[in-house]
Amino acid sequence: MRDLTARFRTAYGAPGRHLLLLVGCFAVAGWVALRLAGEATAGRMLLWFVGAAIAHDFVLFPVYASTDRALRAAVSERRARPAAGPSLLNHLRVPALAAALLFLVYLPGILRQGRATYLAATGQDQQPFLARWLLVSAALFLASGVLYGLRRWRARRT
Repeated sequence: MRDLTARFRTAYGAPGRHLLLLVGCFAVAGWVALRLAGEATAGRMLLWFVGAAIAHDFVLFPVYASTDRALRAAVSERRARPAAGPSLLNHLRVPALAAALLFLVYLPGILRQGRATYLAATGQDQQPFLARWLLVSAALFLASGVLYGLRRWRARRT
């Protein structure tokens, strides 16, 4: 049995549970596609999906890849990281990614699109969205900075 498992892993390149998980993901995606195929708005959903994939691949990916490259160059020039010390780069990447995802999710509220619909549905105004996003982003960067400082202090002590 071990020989068969080793041969499968050598041929496939990953454990068997990876293949099972992948088959499960394709099954769920196929089920969703079949459910959406009968919808009247399936064409519009497909257009939005393809448009989002194209916008991501040709617009957003080059932007954040070049930003990450510039950030990596700026951080690596400043100091040589000891082997046991924390990476400043990751303590900047994580809150930046979280802030960017929050911005993307709440962009219509931040730009105050659909004011009347939002007011009718919730009874609230969209005015605090920008301030709240800025506060959450600042809190994410502050927490990451405190964690980086603690990790660096601990690495120096050992």
